[in-house]
Amino acid sequence: MYDLKGKVAIVTGGSNGIGKATVLKLASCGADIAIFDLDMDAAKEVQKSLVENGTKCEIYKVNTAKEVEVEAAVENVKNTFGNIHILINNAGITRDASMKKMTIDQWQQVIDVNLTGVYNCTKAASKYMSETGWGRIISASSVVAHYGNFGQTNYVATKAGVIGMTKVWAREFGRKGITVNAIAPGFINTEMMKTVPKEYLDGLLSKTPLHRLGEVEDIANAYAFLCSDEAAYITGTTLNVDGGLVV
Repeated sequence: MYDLKGKVAIVTGGSNGIGKATVLKLASCGADIAIFDLDMDAAKEVQKSLVENGTKCEIYKVNTAKEVEVEAAVENVKNTFGNIHILINNAGITRDASMKKMTIDQWQQVIDVNLTGVYNCTKAASKYMSETGWGRIISASSVVAHYGNFGQTNYVATKAGVIGMTKVWAREFGRKGITVNAIAPGFINTEMMKTVPKEYLDGLLSKTPLHRLGEVEDIANAYAFLCSDEAAYITGTTLNVDGGLVV
């Protein structure tokens, strides 16, 4: 178990799936939690569970693509908790279509959330981390950033962009005591995977050395590690958590 007592963590998209698992993991390590999400019903359920177990948790309705909303929410977290130590840029969407069929709206929606949202949150939170000289910024990329994926021009562009921004920010923020990393999940057992045709899923598993889907806890554990003091000398890297899919 990693020791995150006294740390304040913002998790975007923290109400469901990988985000929820990450919130629960960081809380179990002692961190206080701020959830940024649009699904307030789910956020309230997570908050209730954490508070009942003694974790301080606040929820904020935030569209991370909107700079003004992000700045206001981050300032609110700082005023409420007294500090910000950890930012998990987990929020993301898909709007899949082949290049021939993809609309400019589908392109822009994914760019706005998956890329601009990461930029907005990092810019707002890093300011407070720099003041205290300690921080962890970890963003969600994807294995598809490494090899592409049919019908995901917009999504792949954002996840490759996250890797590039991570390298830049590691150089810029290192002198302030802030590490910046990314995680590239493989195919994870979430609600989205339940819609994948069996023959396609079987093909994925045949290419994965561990021959199974990942679980949300696998990604949450990786986030917790990169937040910890044990990962203090790791920055600018992308950790693949994919069962060996990309080797």
